[in-house]
Amino acid sequence: MGAANLDEVYQVLEIFIFASYRHCNQWFLSYYLFKKFQAPPALSSLILRKDQNDTGSAGVKSLRAIALLGAGVSGILSFTTIASADEAEHGLESPSYPWPHQGILSSYDHASIRRGHQVYTQVCASCHSMSLISYRDLVGVAYTEEETKAMAAEIEVEDGPNDEGEMFTRPGKLSDRFPQPYANEQAARFANGGAYPPDLSLITKARHNGQNYVFALLTGYRDPPAGVTIREGLHYNPYFPGGAIAMPKMLNDGAVEYEDGTPATEAQMGKDVVSFLSWAAEPEMEERKLMGFKWIFVLSLALLQAAYYRRLRWSVLKSRKLVLDVAFK
Repeated sequence: MGAANLDEVYQVLEIFIFASYRHCNQWFLSYYLFKKFQAPPALSSLILRKDQNDTGSAGVKSLRAIALLGAGVSGILSFTTIASADEAEHGLESPSYPWPHQGILSSYDHASIRRGHQVYTQVCASCHSMSLISYRDLVGVAYTEEETKAMAAEIEVEDGPNDEGEMFTRPGKLSDRFPQPYANEQAARFANGGAYPPDLSLITKARHNGQNYVFALLTGYRDPPAGVTIREGLHYNPYFPGGAIAMPKMLNDGAVEYEDGTPATEAQMGKDVVSFLSWAAEPEMEERKLMGFKWIFVLSLALLQAAYYRRLRWSVLKSRKLVLDVAFK
C-alpha cells in the first residue's frame, strides 16, 4: 500500500473515530470530509455509500475493513473510559440487595426501623446529625408515644429567651429535632481530621444507588490491595469514591445489644440502620402506595363507566343516520 493510500486510511480512521464520539449522521460526515480534509469524492463515496452488490476492488474492501476496525476500537475505548470515569466518580458499583420494602405491595419492617434507630443512636449519632427528623416522627412507627416522650426527655435543649431575656435549657419534648453532635461545621471538621460527616436525614436519596450504596459502604471495608497506598488517617473502602474514606469501620459484631434479642451481626446492623435511614428519607412511602392503589381502583371504575357510555350510549348517536325523503314534482 502506497503513501497516498496510507494517508487515505488515516483520514478514514480519524473520521470514523470522530463519528463514534459525536454520533454524526451521513450528511455531517460528508460535509466534515470535504471541508476539513478536502478528501476526494472517491473517498467520500467509499465511506458513505452502501455497497448493495458487495463488489469492489481489494483495496476498497481493505480500506473499509480498516475503517470498521478503527471504529470498533474507538467504541471499546470510549466505553472503557466512561466506565472508569463512572467508577472514579461513584466508587465501585454496589450490589443490588432485595430490600423487603421495595415491592409494590410491601411496607417498611417497623421492627427493623426500631433496631436501626438504636444502631444510629449508639453508633452513628456521635458524628452524624439528622436535622430533619423530630422525635414525634417516631411515634407509631417504631415507638409508642410514652416511649418517645421518655426518650426526648433525656436530652437538654437550649430554649428562650425567658422573661428576663436570657436563654435557658429544658428537657426535650416531642417537637424537638434530633440533637446535633457538633455546634457547627468547623467543629465537626476539626474533630474528624478535616472531613465533614454528612447529615443522614436524606442520605439514601442523596447518594447514587441509595440504600444499596449505604449498606455496601458500611459493610465494605477491606484491606487495601497490592499497589494501593492509603494516607494515614484514612481507610480503604472500594465503594467510596476514590477508595479512601475518613470514617473507620463502625459496624462490628456485637457493637450493640438489641432490645428484642436479635443477634447484632455486622450485616444485621447494616440492614437495620439502612431501613431506618430509608424511612427517614421517605416516611410517606406507605401512605403513597396506599393512595396509589385507591386512585387505581377509582380510575378503573371510571374507565368501566366511560367504556359503557362509549359503547351503549354515544355509539347510538354517532352511528345514527337520517334519511330525508324528498318528493320531486
